[in-house]
Amino acid sequence: MPALQTPVPSRKEHDPEIRDIAAYVHNYKINSDLAFDTARFVFLDTLGCGLEALRFPECTKLLGPIVEGTVVPHGTRVPGTSYQLDPVNGAFNIGAMIRWLDYNDCWLAAEWGHPSDNLGGILAVADWISRTNRAGEGGKKLGKGSIFTIKDVLQAMIKAHEIQGCLALENSFNKVGLDHVVLVKVATTAVASEMLGLSELQTADAVSQAWVDGQSLRTYRHAPNTMSRKSWAAGDACQRAVNLVLRVQRGEQGVPTVLSAPTWGFYDVLFKGRKFQFQRPYGSYVMENVLFKVSYPAEFHSQTAIEAARRIHAQLKAAGHSAEDISEVTIRTHEACVRIIDKQHKPMDNFADRDHCIQYMVSVMLVFNRLEAGDYTDGSEAATSPLVESLRRRIACIEDPQFTKDYHEASLRNIPNALTVVLNDGTKLEEVVVEAPLGHKSRRAEAKPEIMDKYRRHLDPHFNQKRVDELMSLAEDQGKLEAMDVDRYVDLYTK
Repeated sequence: MPALQTPVPSRKEHDPEIRDIAAYVHNYKINSDLAFDTARFVFLDTLGCGLEALRFPECTKLLGPIVEGTVVPHGTRVPGTSYQLDPVNGAFNIGAMIRWLDYNDCWLAAEWGHPSDNLGGILAVADWISRTNRAGEGGKKLGKGSIFTIKDVLQAMIKAHEIQGCLALENSFNKVGLDHVVLVKVATTAVASEMLGLSELQTADAVSQAWVDGQSLRTYRHAPNTMSRKSWAAGDACQRAVNLVLRVQRGEQGVPTVLSAPTWGFYDVLFKGRKFQFQRPYGSYVMENVLFKVSYPAEFHSQTAIEAARRIHAQLKAAGHSAEDISEVTIRTHEACVRIIDKQHKPMDNFADRDHCIQYMVSVMLVFNRLEAGDYTDGSEAATSPLVESLRRRIACIEDPQFTKDYHEASLRNIPNALTVVLNDGTKLEEVVVEAPLGHKSRRAEAKPEIMDKYRRHLDPHFNQKRVDELMSLAEDQGKLEAMDVDRYVDLYTK
């Protein structure tokens, strides 16, 4: 990498929204035991989701170095692989793995998203810095010259979660057609800047660059263009973030009023002239309240519907019935679910269509009493089932305004769904209501053992029993895990 130049920070005052992010990253101390405990589970769950994605060729074909065979000395190691990459491409690789199956954590508000997507950039930067500083070749040191521990990574995750989540609470990017990964880019840029030793002013410059960077359109998440880019969009956001931080580190200036500049700023160009609104100051609220996808690799607004469908499958079986006896299903739901994944009559052309269609997911559960990542794959038993397709077209969504209100209520943050089934003989089953999924904060104690079981399931296909036991032992010992050096820990995942 070329020698770093003396940074030339922007001289104008940055927009206050940008200054607040930079000040939070550099000055706020995380003292919440709940946030660190939750971050440990998020960290493990997210790594496990990335490993599981490696079982899908559609994901692995995108991974590895840009030029085949390239190995970067002291570079970022990609878990579950033998790749050793520059931190920019490493951030893409890890970010794409994490998000591929739509199985990592979730945050639902005016904007939706998956804050653990930021681990793609955080882990890539922490690993690269640690390996370079440990090697110490020619006295070269990156960042603050230190070797990161897992606790450092957890702290960066808490702050990235907070930035992404607080921006999402009151500001809907989807309503102007922008994808939520813009928030991954901004959050990763902020925390990576601090990790690499940039000053608070330089961090503001880097964050301003993230806002001016071209933002992704949501069209790849919706018919008629639903496709696999939605699975690597977060990886793209992570790599852009790391790249922008490195440019600022080399002396590139920021764009101080990128948000507020008349005519040419973000607000006027992309946000219909509206300024961001904020519900609360930055702290550790988002990590403490984040949602886990525990049971099913499915878009989060469908989780409670799938849980209800599983209960109905059991009721049908106990009564001697099956999905073949269903005439129709009504899903009473919230507005966000209808807007994102209500696709009753739209064709299911690919994996991306199926894992974002509530009718398909509920139908698979009612027919097979399961919902797994393989059920979205072209040619799978579920994807080719005439009964799944027929039933899917007989499942209708209706919005319940109270459910929508409960979804946005800060004291609840529910993701409610209710299913009513009518049988072919006219019998109407009692409605099954599930207001909060297993991954909700209100069910955290119930979820934790399941999260650990999910993590183990994702380790098993990749490592021998001795390594799986070693990783599980570390996972269950918070103090030992937090004290471990990042590069030494990542080495346990590489091949």
